[in-house]
Amino acid sequence: MHFMVIRRAGGGSESETFPPAGLVDAVPGGRWLRASAHGARLRLAEGSWTIQEGPFPADELVAGFTIVEAPSKEAALEWARGWPVADGEGDVELEVRETGCTGGCHSIDTGQAPRLTPSRLTTYVVLLRSDRTTEADLVPPPDVIERMNRCNAEGVEAGIVLAGAGLQPTSKGARVKLRGGRATVIDGPFTELKELIAGYWLIQAATRQEAIDWVAAYPFPLGPEMEIELRELAAPAR
Repeated sequence: MHFMVIRRAGGGSESETFPPAGLVDAVPGGRWLRASAHGARLRLAEGSWTIQEGPFPADELVAGFTIVEAPSKEAALEWARGWPVADGEGDVELEVRETGCTGGCHSIDTGQAPRLTPSRLTTYVVLLRSDRTTEADLVPPPDVIERMNRCNAEGVEAGIVLAGAGLQPTSKGARVKLRGGRATVIDGPFTELKELIAGYWLIQAATRQEAIDWVAAYPFPLGPEMEIELRELAAPAR
């Protein structure tokens, strides 16, 4: 089983010095996001996309994440309890979510290292924000899943898509709050939809407009309204 361990925003994660080098070294495979001031939210309504520029409220944000393999949710939570002290003062909130979406959409991980600014390509994290449909764990029609899988495969072949996965609803997840060296576990579901995500893609693009165009053309299984958050991947602090 694979789990996405989400490091929620806070503790300086919206600063330009995040992530600290010690955190980068301590969490292999971690994907850390630049401050939301560099990001945008894309909303689909009545067949049209609109763009809202960041920054966004910290309590709605993801600061980074990693994918871990574990035999059970309990084992993934135990891994999260050992989150490195290199992450600030240890006052951190994590969310543990099983990957995979109902209906058979495939997770992606090409194993390619992302390219970071100022190289020719910029790497973006595309976050599918949750709504009542994703939290209800409804099964999309098979033809919709087929279009998603085909689009993902084409994106990998074109060198655009590096990784991606859907997430199981928060009723199957939990949060770990680390305070003063103590860990508290809170089981889902979680009701504040504005704080949640339902999946992600890691993509490369030469410009942000190219990344936006990729999002707008993707055959998402949701609608008629939905929201995507587009964030740049942060270069590790050294």
